[in-house]
Amino acid sequence: MNDDERERLRTVADYQFGAGAGTALFPDGEAQTVLRTSTGRPQQVLSGDDERLVSYTVEGRFTLGARGGERLFERLGGPHVEVGEESVEFVRDGKNAFAKFVRSVDNEVRPGDEVAVTVDGDVLAVGRAELPADGMRDFDSGVAVKVRAGIEG
Repeated sequence: MNDDERERLRTVADYQFGAGAGTALFPDGEAQTVLRTSTGRPQQVLSGDDERLVSYTVEGRFTLGARGGERLFERLGGPHVEVGEESVEFVRDGKNAFAKFVRSVDNEVRPGDEVAVTVDGDVLAVGRAELPADGMRDFDSGVAVKVRAGIEG
């Protein structure tokens, strides 16, 4: 990826996830591969070791890959939803995270946001928030995060 494209992708990441997200996902000096659609639009960005960082949707937003979620959590601390130990094996297997097991959540999380699902500082999975932060804290039923990819421990 050239420097101009890296800057464009960083701008989208900073807008979507907050300041510093672009640099966390697309650091200088890392060889990254951009997979494109037939029209040339970026579709996926892979890390130097060919792990999917993000997919770039036609709406102009990123969906997180497992490695992308880990990078954001490691470098920025969020956006994330923390679940209890009883959810670990299910979420790692790619099953959804339910509101009844949510222990904490970033206050800014809204439905549709891309988040990392964590336990004790370890990223278990990445996915899309289905409830706002207050709903995740208050509800005893329902899907809090629709998990896209679980991460083996």
